[in-house]
Amino acid sequence: MQKSILFILGIFLLLEVYVYQAFKTVYTHHNAKFIYWVPTILIYGLLAYSVFTFNRASHDYQRLQIVFSVFLIFVLPKILAVVFLLVEDLFRLLNFGYNYVATDHHNYPSRRKFVSLLGLGSAGLLAAVVLDGIVFGKHRHRARIVRLKLKNLPESFRGYKIVQISDVHSGSFHNPKHLQHAIDLINKQNADLVLFTGDMVNNYADEFIPFIDLFAQIKSKDGKFAILGNHDYGDYGDFKSKEEKAKNIPQLIDYEKKAGFEMLRNEHCIIERNGEKLYILGVENWGLPPFPQYGDLDKASRNVPADAAKILMSHDPSHFDAVVKHHPKNIQLTLSGHTHGMQFGIDLKNFRWSPVKYRYPKWADLYQSEGKYLYVNRGFGVIGYPGRVGVLPEITVFELR
Repeated sequence: MQKSILFILGIFLLLEVYVYQAFKTVYTHHNAKFIYWVPTILIYGLLAYSVFTFNRASHDYQRLQIVFSVFLIFVLPKILAVVFLLVEDLFRLLNFGYNYVATDHHNYPSRRKFVSLLGLGSAGLLAAVVLDGIVFGKHRHRARIVRLKLKNLPESFRGYKIVQISDVHSGSFHNPKHLQHAIDLINKQNADLVLFTGDMVNNYADEFIPFIDLFAQIKSKDGKFAILGNHDYGDYGDFKSKEEKAKNIPQLIDYEKKAGFEMLRNEHCIIERNGEKLYILGVENWGLPPFPQYGDLDKASRNVPADAAKILMSHDPSHFDAVVKHHPKNIQLTLSGHTHGMQFGIDLKNFRWSPVKYRYPKWADLYQSEGKYLYVNRGFGVIGYPGRVGVLPEITVFELR
């Protein structure tokens, strides 16, 4: 453990020494060392103190957010600066080698101020973007309209409007009032049905207590239904006893019920209009290892006709390819979340990219496979990094045809 810590510290020291070379090339004043190294040492001291004194049982998500934020604002952008410096150093080395062999000029080329300024400027721009994601990005909720033709959809449900939200992670927010605009946006959609696809909390049920009244404001003609996500089980928390942890899920279900949500745990409900039926199925979390596999689609779809119109809520999108699309009950539409789009990426109309795609090939928006649909919601909240860059928080509005 100590060797690992020393190795990491050594990497960070090399990073800082390298970036300092660019800094002193741009800022040639005699106090350059003081201006660069004093804040650097203080910031690393803050990071070290926050990490080594963190208590998992404290529910202190604010400290974790500070660590992520400081690292992403102060350290990550310097890695971008290093890319520019490495490219220049490669050319400097080649230039020196050529001059050493072919000419009488054997002096090593000095670092160019322009490249150092370009590297530091790019680092500063990235830091500003990350900071914007923390202050504003996580509150830029947007409604995405998705119009879908579902096979065997009864005539009474044509034009039926469903709002999906996912991954609230209420423990990552400090003031429910800051989410009022998002709740108002949900209600503006005039939904027939609201479906929540898991991860209401980070670990502990009581994280949701300050948000019960807020989410109780969400209106829906035919009700609000929810499932559990991997974080809702409390597996990443620190409980005093097994008994205390065993109470966590029942407490969360009770709190969500107070907010108007009915929990579906490997079961289904029926929405009926004019004698015609739409089946809503909800399974517990099913993910590829190391995520738990509590979901039981056979149980959730028991006594549901194979030719009926069905919508499945399953938190983890990997469930779709592994189980759902081959299931004999013929699930026409699966709604998932979980990925958050990594809260970072490029999310344009005709082009999407996020590092999370290398873990989850289906990581955001609508996918179709073997005649079945999967929609992956980008998430309502945040976890870890308390912001969003490029991939904005989402409220999905489905209009069925």
